[in-house]
Amino acid sequence: MTKSPRLRLGTRNSPLAMAQAIEARERLCAAHGWGESEIELVPVVASGDKVLDRPLAEIGGKALWTKELDQWLATGEIDVSVHSMKDVETIRPPELMIAAILPRADRRDVLVGAESVAAIPSGARIGTSAPRRAAQMLHLRPDCTVVGIRGNVATRLAKLEAGEADVTMLARAGLDRLEQSDVGVALEFDEFLPAPAQGAIGLECRTDDHQTRALMDAINCSASNAEVMAERALLFALGGNCHSSIAVLCQAKEETLTLRAALFSADGRDRVADDAEFAVADANGPLRLAQQLLARSPDSILSLFDPPQ
Repeated sequence: MTKSPRLRLGTRNSPLAMAQAIEARERLCAAHGWGESEIELVPVVASGDKVLDRPLAEIGGKALWTKELDQWLATGEIDVSVHSMKDVETIRPPELMIAAILPRADRRDVLVGAESVAAIPSGARIGTSAPRRAAQMLHLRPDCTVVGIRGNVATRLAKLEAGEADVTMLARAGLDRLEQSDVGVALEFDEFLPAPAQGAIGLECRTDDHQTRALMDAINCSASNAEVMAERALLFALGGNCHSSIAVLCQAKEETLTLRAALFSADGRDRVADDAEFAVADANGPLRLAQQLLARSPDSILSLFDPPQ
């Protein structure tokens, strides 16, 4: 008789998502002294992986990465969903909760196709469907143009190789997890800020599943959790969505968080940036920063945000 697994981890069926789920399984097994067979990985093809010829904002936004896993979790087909936190909506169903954030990986973007932003050829085509990457790059290089490309890492690299764009940007964390650390040149934070929650893996379970929540506690990284939740709180307070161009970096040091953010117009011409330092326990720190940013933003930026009233 086959022994039932202790936990069923649901994950998107992309190579990167599977690598993230494997990392989560390894950490859970190490923390609880389990064998690998005691955790089952349950893959799903997410809606966001099925439509690759249009930007996410046109076909449903971030929910396209989570809705299948949300359904399976809510109905008990899986016990935990493994997420790339930058792809998770800021407002989650009350019956679900982020129970753990794993130690955060490298948050930087990498540039593929040129050795630096300055070295990108004049008039080059920037391949990305991310408003943040597009606006931030156009702010630095207004002579360039943006062409939309989507897909997993391999797909985007293949499109670049096929000449659909001249350069593109990818997340360093994803490349590292796919053992492709030699791809691209890292863009440092003083030049290019990451997306909210970039580099973070989150584990979500049912709010009323106290046993699973307790198991997740063992692998939760408190510093990474504080950073990610502050970045998500800022995104919520700004009313950011899939059309918003927002770049954020939160860094935890002991009991203090330093939160930096930049908002851009869609064409990258306008930029508003600010930062704030506050205690980890200060839940209103991100809200205050959001209010400062929005108060200084021109209409070209404000039109991309819908802050809650």
